[in-house]
Order: sequence, then structure tokens, then C-alpha cells
Amino acid sequence: MPLSSKSEGDIEENEATLSGTNKADDEDLDAEFGGTEARRAMEKKLLRKLDLRMSILIIIYILNYIDRNNASAARLRGFEADLHLKGQEYNTILSILYVGYIIMQIPSNMFLNYIGRPSLYLPVCMMVWGTLSILTGITKNFVGALLTRFFLGFVEAAFFPGALFLLSKWYKRSELGLRTALLSCGSLISNAFGSLLASGILDGMEGKLGRSAWRWLFFIEGALTVFFAICAIFVLPDFPSTTHGWLSPLEIRLAEKRMEEDVGIGDEDQTEPAGQTAGLIMAMTDWKVWWLALALTSLVVSLSFNAFFPTLSATMGFNSTVTLLLCAPPWVFATIIAFLDTRHSDKSGERFLHIAVPLAFGIVGFIIALSTMNTAARYISLFLMAQSYSGFITFLAWVSNTFARPPSKRAVALAWINAFSQLGNIAGSYVWSSTWGPSYRKSYAICIACNGLTIVMCYVFRTHLARLNRKAEESEEAEGRSKGYRYML
Repeated sequence: MPLSSKSEGDIEENEATLSGTNKADDEDLDAEFGGTEARRAMEKKLLRKLDLRMSILIIIYILNYIDRNNASAARLRGFEADLHLKGQEYNTILSILYVGYIIMQIPSNMFLNYIGRPSLYLPVCMMVWGTLSILTGITKNFVGALLTRFFLGFVEAAFFPGALFLLSKWYKRSELGLRTALLSCGSLISNAFGSLLASGILDGMEGKLGRSAWRWLFFIEGALTVFFAICAIFVLPDFPSTTHGWLSPLEIRLAEKRMEEDVGIGDEDQTEPAGQTAGLIMAMTDWKVWWLALALTSLVVSLSFNAFFPTLSATMGFNSTVTLLLCAPPWVFATIIAFLDTRHSDKSGERFLHIAVPLAFGIVGFIIALSTMNTAARYISLFLMAQSYSGFITFLAWVSNTFARPPSKRAVALAWINAFSQLGNIAGSYVWSSTWGPSYRKSYAICIACNGLTIVMCYVFRTHLARLNRKAEESEEAEGRSKGYRYML
């Protein structure tokens, strides 16, 4: 007994010594910030400042999606008839946007990484796409609408991959999922808020100044975009290395140190190879980039119902005003689920299940929709379909986590994966052919297959990352090195 008690005392003493040593080490590391406690207080203040400024990205994304999807609402009030659209011309107007969207994402993110001024670059792009949206309202025929939508895609390409890249420059991996969700919730809120806004405009502006209500829809929503773009210039932050004015030099140093500690190496000088093209080559020769691009493309095809949501809601038999109002609740529900899903994903450090489970519920929604024409059941299916967007958002956070360094590679990887996935939107524009309505059974079957493929591909990817983590652990144990970077699974 005495020996046992002494052993326990020695263990406690050793643990206390180690704890004291760790605390001393922490104090040494945080000495430049005034010690560990002072650093924690400063870090909380820094995150509050960041979150406040980054919140304008949500507003921008809402407007981004509204300007992209307002053609769907306009379709309910004469858009096709006034422009004399025939056959697949409406679907072509929807899909042409993604041509420019795909082409410009990589060059845009490479340029953003080079200039380091998102506070200027993103709002200027926003002003241009708002103007193009306004111009859509004065088009007279198919060619005019096609041209405005084509160039709209070129300019809108800058925002989403640029916003993801901006977030990845400031937030740690354990913080990124929630922030990506808050950003992406802009697209979900836009589906709810956009439908309500469109309902009000289409219901109240018909014939004003001799113009159709659907034209006013483009005028008003485009003008809102330009206004908020001007505001964003004074709110959006730049990168830590190019930020001036609203943060002190010590806060900027803390922001940089946080990112160094998160992956065990700095974001710029220690990781960045010579020239921007090096990051392009590194990304395009990494098979993981292509695998995730294909998986996301499959997922985007299954989410193509988003652009046709008012059309699917209309199959329940209500008038256009009620149809647009009914579109809002499913997206409010999807926003709440996305917030909860990504927050839990961050806290648990797990990504795959937080992608697969929402997609599985989405499959249930598709099955309900294709198997019945019952109004209540079809409306419930819209909720299940919409919530699958939370899997899409967590997927984007997983991409940022997987390609952490160097920044030039991360910029290209984010842009390419998102750009390549837009092929899914082009294909998705033709998945919902009006000849397959009102049941759209073939459309739902395609979405089920794509959701299933995405889940399988994500599982294979997770298995590969787990294998890489095990190899890293074995190598560190053999060489006596400290624990390094680990992939999130």
C-alpha cells in the first residue's frame, strides 16, 4: 500500500511538473501578446471584429443568388412569352451563365491571391454583375437575354470561390465549417427571401411605367446589388498580410500566428513557391482535387432542383403568388439545418457523416416526390430536398481543410473544384425538362443516382485520408517527431 501510494504521488507530481512546463511553454509562445490570458482575450476580440466584417458576405451572397435565379421567378409572369422563347431556349438561358462562371473562377482566384485586395476586387465585380442584371430587364429577345446571362456568369465567378478563399486566410480549420455555413446560408436565405421579394415585385409592379412586372424584378434586384457593392468596399477585410487600419499591428500578428499554429507552418513565406503558376501546377496535378471536383459535380446535379424550385412548387396547383410564398419555408428550414450540421461538424472535427446524412435525407425527399402527387407529401419532400444543401456546405469546408497550404494551391483548388462542379448546373438545367412534368419522375431519379454517387465518392475519399493520417502517425513515431498536420475526416 505505501509503495502504491507513493507511486500515485509520483505520478501526480510528474503530471503537475509537465502541466507547469506546458503552461510555461505557452506563456513563452504568447509572450509577445502579453501572456496566454491576454492572448485569449485578444483572439476573442479579433474574431468578433472579423465576424462583424465578414457578415456582409452573407448579404452579397444573397444578392448573388437572387441575381442568378431571378429568371426562374420571372418565368411565372411572362418572361418566356415576352421574349418569344421556344423549345429549350429558356433552359439555354439558364445554362449559359455557367459557361462564363466556369471559365473565370481559376483566373479570378489567382488574381485575387496576387493583388491581396478582396475589399476592392469583390465589390467592383459585384457592381458589374448588378448592372448586367438591370440590363436583363430591357432585353427584347432570346439573343439579348442570352448575352446578358453569359456575361453575368463571367463576373459572378469572382465572388464565391473568392469568398471561400478569403475565409480560409483568416479562420482556423475548427472555425471554417461554421463560417462557410454562414456564408453559404446566403444562398439558402436568398431562395426564401428572393421568393418573397419576387412575389411582392411581381404582384405589385405589373404595368408600372408601361413595363412588365418581370422587368421590374431585374431592375430592382440589380439596383440593390449595386448599392450594397458600394457599401462592401468600406466593410470587407483584405488578407492579414495586406490589412491596414482596422486592426493593430499586434492583432495582425496574432491573425498570422493563428494560421501558422493551425497547420504547423506559415501561410506565406514558408509555404509559397515562386510564382502563381506553381500553385496552379500543384493543384492541377493533385488527383484529390479532381476527385472532389467530380464528387461535387455529381452533388450539384442533384441540387439542380434549386433553379426550378418555383416550378416544382407550382405542381401543387396554387397560383403564382401562393407558389412563391410556399417556396420560402423549405429554405428557412434548410438554413437552420445547415447551421446546426456545420456547427456540429466543426466541434466534432468530422466531415463525411455531416455530408452523407443530409444527402441521404435528400434521397428520401426525391423518392417521396416521384412516388406520389399528394400535395402534402410533395410539400414535405421540398423540405427534405432543400435541407440536403447542408451537405453541400460541409463539403466546401472539407475542401478548404484538405488543401490547406500553400495559399496559391488552395486558391486554385477551391476555384477549380467549384468551377468544375458548375458543369453539374449546366447539365442540371436540362434535367428538369418541362416535357417530364408535372411529375418529373425521371428528374428525381437522376437526382437520386447523383446523390448516391456523391456519398460513395466521399466515403472513398475519407478512407484515403484516414490512411494518410495513419501513415503520418507511424512516421512521426518512428522518427520521434512531434505531431504534424492531420486531415479532417
